[in-house]
Amino acid sequence: MSTEPNSPFEPGSDIEVSSNDNGFRGAWYAGTVIKPKSTRNKQSILVQYKTLMSDEAGTKPLRETIDIIQARPIPPRESRDREFKFSEEVDAYYNDGWWEGVVTGVLPGDRYSVFFRATREQLEFGRSELRLHREWVYGNWVPPLEEDESSISVELKGSNNDKFYKGALVEVSSDEDGFQGAWFAATVIEQLNNGNFKVEYKSLRNDDDTAFITEEVDSNHIRPYPPTEIVDNFRLYEEVDGLYNDGWWVGVISKVFSKQKYEVFFRGTDEEIVFKHSDLRRHVEWINGKWVSSSSVCNSMCK
Repeated sequence: MSTEPNSPFEPGSDIEVSSNDNGFRGAWYAGTVIKPKSTRNKQSILVQYKTLMSDEAGTKPLRETIDIIQARPIPPRESRDREFKFSEEVDAYYNDGWWEGVVTGVLPGDRYSVFFRATREQLEFGRSELRLHREWVYGNWVPPLEEDESSISVELKGSNNDKFYKGALVEVSSDEDGFQGAWFAATVIEQLNNGNFKVEYKSLRNDDDTAFITEEVDSNHIRPYPPTEIVDNFRLYEEVDGLYNDGWWVGVISKVFSKQKYEVFFRGTDEEIVFKHSDLRRHVEWINGKWVSSSSVCNSMCK
């Protein structure tokens, strides 16, 4: 394997890497591309981490061969004096990596409370330890560094709560073991006085299988139902959601068998599963009131 000209993964390029190891999932770590590595079925690169060490003394940077779907360029940073807002999606620098979270409190002294869905933790950070959360979308960062309206995301007007009226079709995420990382279709039954929502799931049933499960969820675990999009075919390394165990799980196309059959790699569980085309959809993220279209790991790799 050799990287293409102007590829963000040429030797010497600074990148960020996601990990599948327990305790590291959900974070991005800074590294440098050492060289591409050829394997039979996957495109891989050898990277050297900037903050992770291989020895107890902390003197020898860790080197690792990773699948290219775990890599992305370094995201741009907004100006240091940018203030963050309540409910904004951010990355927080914690334990040597960048973790995605949501601002749940604006505190005195340029401090912020950030909630992490993956671990159900809420921690406090200084402004310099945060950056605006961005997705690598078809070779571009969304939102871009200059917040223009020409990005490929689709802005939906109005506050988030306006979208969660009684009877609205939504998707809900869970923090329970075995369900983390998936989104499940549900219907809003009512908005509660504490700002949370009572929902009834469309596919999850109670233990005796007599009724659909109802549950109270907060605004960090609910989003509008994604827009329906007709996709003729998916591309290698494209980010998708796979319908599995009654929920939608985010993964990356790791093999294309045909227009109707794909293998999908899931970072969270380090699994590869084969799906029919009808059980896949293009991955989208609900970021700051906008749907951000499905991301590709490396635009040049998808051509």
